[in-house]
Amino acid sequence: MLQFEELRLKLSALQPDIEELAGSIGLQQMKRELTELEHRAAADGFWDNMEKAQATTQRAANLRQRIEAYERLCADFEDGLTLIEMGDEIEDLDMLPECEQAVQAVMDELERQRLATLFTGEYDNSNVIMTFHAGAGGTEAQDWAQMLYRMFTRWTELHGFKYQILDYLDGDEAGIKSASILIEGENAYGYLKGEAGVHRLVRVSPFDASGRRHTSFSAVEVIPEIDDNVEVEIRPEDIKMDVFRSSGAGGQHINKTSSAVRLTHIPTGIVVACQTERSQFQNRDTAMRMLRSKLVEIKEREHLEKIDDIKGNQSQIAWCSQIRSYVFMPYTLAKDHRTGFESGNINAVMDGEIDGFINAYLKALATGTLGNAVAAAD
Repeated sequence: MLQFEELRLKLSALQPDIEELAGSIGLQQMKRELTELEHRAAADGFWDNMEKAQATTQRAANLRQRIEAYERLCADFEDGLTLIEMGDEIEDLDMLPECEQAVQAVMDELERQRLATLFTGEYDNSNVIMTFHAGAGGTEAQDWAQMLYRMFTRWTELHGFKYQILDYLDGDEAGIKSASILIEGENAYGYLKGEAGVHRLVRVSPFDASGRRHTSFSAVEVIPEIDDNVEVEIRPEDIKMDVFRSSGAGGQHINKTSSAVRLTHIPTGIVVACQTERSQFQNRDTAMRMLRSKLVEIKEREHLEKIDDIKGNQSQIAWCSQIRSYVFMPYTLAKDHRTGFESGNINAVMDGEIDGFINAYLKALATGTLGNAVAAAD
């Protein structure tokens, strides 16, 4: 039947791209490295060096995940062809929607894995530290910051990544003033680096008894977790440490002692905090990792020769500085002002379905067509 033949041709046309992808991702090299790591893990004394063993097993797990993803893509391609041929053979048009979905699933997964080949930055394969700051708008902005926090943690869960709360400061009435999380997963920073910036919300505020429309802003900061092997000089005399009682998510079990730690890097004015570990020493170690990561990322991004050249200034979290707008009223739309990508399903976006925005950013970045964020009309 014509409909099934068109689908078969559409799916078959993807085969050369799937075969080319194997070379792009270095499939054979990954298989060889995985075999070597598995032999190493089976050797006597492997766990004598716990830190090295954990790094090896994590690398093996990442390789296994990428290999299995490619093999699933190939299997889905073959299954799709079989399904189409079956529907064509028995001339059952009721199978057409299922066949169309199978073809679309292969196309989407192929595109996702293609995008992963774009992660050529030095830190793209690193874990990522995300920090959320409520901006202009008071309680409404603090609620918006928590909505963004939920959006990204939902995205993390949808992709099988893990996240750990590092710092969490409740809002005065609702939401959060700020929060930091560590997201662990293959290419986590590569995927999320384009989410850094100011995010704008337009909606009828649930905190306004008059039912008026409000515009609020929150900023998302995205930095890679820097490996301990990366050298960065932070002089002890340049660090100011404050301790305080923990509060908010993850801090309830340590509220009775001043175990939370806030570090200020005096030359740059950069501040980091951690409150979710059980001891002051653990919180300080985590905060130092956050500070190192932030200093190195800014140094690299600004092409600076020395850490001392960094200035801890941030763009204002308000009008004319947003990268994306989320409109709940009078219509529903999420739009990225750099790429033009948009989605009318605002509820799905807030539930973590933001791959369209991420993919559009990565494509624009690779092709050099990335625009500047601009203010958008309501």
